[in-house]
Amino acid sequence: MNQTPLYDRHVHAGARMIDFGGWAMPVQYAGVIEEHRATRKSAGLFDICHMGEIEVRGAAALAFLQRVMSRDLGDLETGRLKLGVLTSETGGILDDLTVYRLESDRYGLVTNAGTRLKDAAWLKTVKAAEGFRKVEIVDRTDEIGKLDLQGPVAQAILQPLTPAALDGLAYYRFTHTRVADRPALVSRSGYTGEDGFEIYAASDEIGAIWDALLESGAARNLKPVGLGARDTLRLEAGMLLYGHDMDETTSPHEVTYGWLVDPAKDFIGSDALRRQKAAGVERKLVGFEMVGRGIAREGHPVWRNGEAIGAVTSGTFSPTLSRAIGLAMVSATAKDPGTEICIQIRDHLVPAVVVKLPFYRRPR
Repeated sequence: MNQTPLYDRHVHAGARMIDFGGWAMPVQYAGVIEEHRATRKSAGLFDICHMGEIEVRGAAALAFLQRVMSRDLGDLETGRLKLGVLTSETGGILDDLTVYRLESDRYGLVTNAGTRLKDAAWLKTVKAAEGFRKVEIVDRTDEIGKLDLQGPVAQAILQPLTPAALDGLAYYRFTHTRVADRPALVSRSGYTGEDGFEIYAASDEIGAIWDALLESGAARNLKPVGLGARDTLRLEAGMLLYGHDMDETTSPHEVTYGWLVDPAKDFIGSDALRRQKAAGVERKLVGFEMVGRGIAREGHPVWRNGEAIGAVTSGTFSPTLSRAIGLAMVSATAKDPGTEICIQIRDHLVPAVVVKLPFYRRPR
């Protein structure tokens, strides 16, 4: 398995390590529920060094990204980032990723860990096939380390370690600065539904930043957090996980990403997505809450009126809401909030109800 630059620190801290997409990653330290609640109430620190960082640069970088991504990036200014999706010719989701405009002709793509190599290969294929000679595609994953600092007191923990004025850093904005006296990029963004920051630095510097953050946050109950709580946090916030809630067989219109499709833009897959939008989707990703006892898990069948109408894509017990929740891909006839469904858990059909996403919104 691949190891992040923080691997030895996780082992020393007593984390339970698992294989996650070919990476040895901490699934939990003190426990999923404790780490989840610490992030919601104070702050959590996540090792995300396994995620991919791909740079697209050159005079035609924007034109190239406009071609491969469904969202319009024409108004993306330097210092800002956007969520977007790479789509195939048939409109399937190759990946959901964030796009940072680092300089006028230089962009950073942050990909899912398991899709990084596929994404890079796809981008290079399109570059060659469509003649984008003034574009360079560089995989910088091994050079860059990434941390997520998330939670209500994240800013109070980070501010003493950086000269950047974090009060003035708005959501989905970033700045080049220093953290713990190391060069870093800091963006106000995350994958938990809380306020927080994503911190990028050189791989050989990221360990020192991790240590400094834990020291700075010790008095504020900052906890290192594993993949277990990261999953429950993102699910409460209604955020999707690639390879589970969506994949290449899924279109943005079938999940919650229809707003990431610009109908006026010519991109790979645009014709297929326009046709689908006009005809309407036959299935839809929905959120649900369990009414009966039981926790829905990925793959559990979904039933309505005696008919199997889909399957669970993600499910868990919500520590914040104290009830079982999940996402499911179901027939579009069952997409409306309030629709009564059943989840098959072993041999039992357990009542559930479709609800509006997200399940949780942080207090403002």
